[in-house]
Amino acid sequence: MTGRPTLAVVGATGAVGTVLLRILSQRADIWGDIRLIASPRSAGRKLAVRGEEVEVAALAEEAFDGVDIALFDVPDEVAARWAPVAAAKGAVVVDNSGAFRADPDVPLVVPEVNPHAARRRPRGIISSPNCTTLTMIVALGALHAEFGLRELVVSSYQAVSGAGRAGVETLRRQLSLVAGTELGTSPGDVRRAVGDDTGPFPEPVALNVVPWAGSLCDDGWSSEEMKVRDESRKILGLPQLPVAVTCVRVPVVTTHSLTVHARFEGEVTVGKAREIMATAPGVVLCDDPAAGEFPTPADVVGTDPTWVGRVRRALDDPTALELFVCGDNLRKGAALNTAQIAELVAAEAD
Repeated sequence: MTGRPTLAVVGATGAVGTVLLRILSQRADIWGDIRLIASPRSAGRKLAVRGEEVEVAALAEEAFDGVDIALFDVPDEVAARWAPVAAAKGAVVVDNSGAFRADPDVPLVVPEVNPHAARRRPRGIISSPNCTTLTMIVALGALHAEFGLRELVVSSYQAVSGAGRAGVETLRRQLSLVAGTELGTSPGDVRRAVGDDTGPFPEPVALNVVPWAGSLCDDGWSSEEMKVRDESRKILGLPQLPVAVTCVRVPVVTTHSLTVHARFEGEVTVGKAREIMATAPGVVLCDDPAAGEFPTPADVVGTDPTWVGRVRRALDDPTALELFVCGDNLRKGAALNTAQIAELVAAEAD
């Protein structure tokens, strides 16, 4: 590519696409033309990007003519069909879906952790990880580079926006049904109040936590849990890393949280771990429990970094650390990471 590259945003009208357009307007403007692409039913809409109104084009082969980099935020099946089309037209595709994450010929990239991986892309496609993985992997990657990760045990507390707009709308409907009531004091009363209106979740999420996210996989694991395992292994270059995950949906609109038990190759100290995370790009250390300082979704939402607190050494293992991490699942967990990958690709021409 020569000059300022042409960027396409595919899925521009979706929840993550909307955040991505804001991010493109907030970051350094390295782009020439920015094209907005969505389904035919959204074609003709006008959206603001870089302070200008841009008309949305329908997803079609000719929409990628002259595009240098295409950011995809669409369902897996749409990405599986159209990302190769965009790549065949000469665009480098950065895909936020799960369609290509496990493909050995598609790098899975987090710019703060493995930026070098973006350069090897035989299919012309780069994948961005799942939002749950992205919530923890920047901090974890910094610790791995210093201590050498050997084992990982995590529990996630995932916001409803991870299930898209339907998840957010479901929580808001359910909250309106239970607001100002005595519900939550006896078995089944919340379920009776919301009835069958559980939206994309198997159980009510208002006044509740649901120990399930994703679809059913082998041996009782969920697809979200398998993504965290498989993606962490691929990003960190540790294909045999032991990983145990439990994913939980909580009544938070946006921002995922995780508890992390990370075991390393040798003895670790909290002081060194704090020093690493305090200086790691994309990480904010917020860790003073005595003063009531630790990250929560209410504080982190709308911000870009991974926030880390409750840093402590495991009670019975001098080689392990315990952490609590939070990250906005629509920003670093989705839109920001794809934008950062696109900037890496654009910089290759410099």
